[in-house]
Amino acid sequence: MSLIPTSQPVNSMLFLLRIVIGSIFLVSSLGKLFSPYQNFLYVIQAYQLLPSWGEVLTAQTFPWIELIVGFFVLSGLWTAWGLRGALVLFGIFVVVVGQALVRGLPLESCGCFGEWVHLKPQVVIIMDSLSLLLTALLLRNISQARKFSLDSYFDKV
Repeated sequence: MSLIPTSQPVNSMLFLLRIVIGSIFLVSSLGKLFSPYQNFLYVIQAYQLLPSWGEVLTAQTFPWIELIVGFFVLSGLWTAWGLRGALVLFGIFVVVVGQALVRGLPLESCGCFGEWVHLKPQVVIIMDSLSLLLTALLLRNISQARKFSLDSYFDKV
């Protein structure tokens, strides 16, 4: 059941929202993948949340997960699964950045976009929380969010 009335402007808004969410993950992943993984490892270590083996594993795999999720959300291929992945990732980001803020960790930048974009954790928690809510909105209105997607194209073929 959709919470938003079906109309062309709404479909266009949901399409643009899906493109923005997918682009966030693509830019974030590419910013990390084009740099040595040790740069992202340093960022992860600053959060003081994982054991050392978990930090290395996260630094090596997380950018690839973001790339895959970003591709699926942006292209609209397996849209619902891509959005579920985005929802989980945004949830993780909110928890990780939130605990760093609560603990008063001295972070100058979140490290979310690698070396490309530097955002303060206070900005990131707002951005990630809003993105989490908007991704949930897309999931709740999945039939409209699938407009202009590879899913809708393959449904017609």
